[in-house]
Amino acid sequence: MTYEQLIEAMTPEMHRSLKRAVELGKWPNGERLSEEQRSICLRAVIAYDQRLPESERTGYIDRTRPDGAQHGEDPLAPQTLKILNQG
Repeated sequence: MTYEQLIEAMTPEMHRSLKRAVELGKWPNGERLSEEQRSICLRAVIAYDQRLPESERTGYIDRTRPDGAQHGEDPLAPQTLKILNQG
C-alpha cells in the first residue's frame, strides 16, 4: 500500500485519532509517540486535511461576518511599510 492509498483509505475516525495523538504526544493506550511517529502522524493529518473543504481543515479560522464581509485584515494581503527617520 502506498502513502497516497493509505491517506485515501483513512476514515474520519482514524484522522481524529491521529490528530489527538499528535496533540497529546501519546497513543490512546497512553504510550508516548516517538518524534518519528509524531512526524509521520502529523504528515498524515495534513495530507488528509487537504482532501477536506477549507472550512473543515485543522486550524481553519472563519473570518466572515454574517453579512459576508471579512473580519480584520487579510493576512495574505501585502502591507505598507512606513519608515520613520530619526535624527
